[in-house]
Amino acid sequence: MTPDPDASPDRPTMTPFLAALAIIVLVVIAIGLINFFQGDDQSEDKAVATAAVGQNDALQRQNFADFRAYTCRAEHGTESDFLARQRESVAEKGERYVDGVSNVVIEGDRATATVTYHFGKTPDTKTGVETMFVREDGAWKVCSTAAG
Repeated sequence: MTPDPDASPDRPTMTPFLAALAIIVLVVIAIGLINFFQGDDQSEDKAVATAAVGQNDALQRQNFADFRAYTCRAEHGTESDFLARQRESVAEKGERYVDGVSNVVIEGDRATATVTYHFGKTPDTKTGVETMFVREDGAWKVCSTAAG
């Protein structure tokens, strides 16, 4: 028996591939739209938290340059005062650890947040301090702790 020259051979169709590609494209578009419409509030909150954690890290490492990078200009002080205060604090209470940053409220170039921390000598005692932040040179910086 000879094959029929007019019969088309079985070829896989591209329909399943194109359907899968369309689904992938729709998922990618949906993710992009969700991220776009979510806004920058979440990233601004993270930037404020990063300033608090960065400043604390600089304190623990006694790195004045990094401390200045995460602290507003009005609170820089001198390196000798910075080192003396930090060494005294560590001797008295132990290292300070940031446990979290919450209740971030941003109003223009100013923000407040509750920074919760504990000290190495009293790890079970968590303290929440309302802290003020300012945006300087495009970055959030710890400016001072609020009275209280």
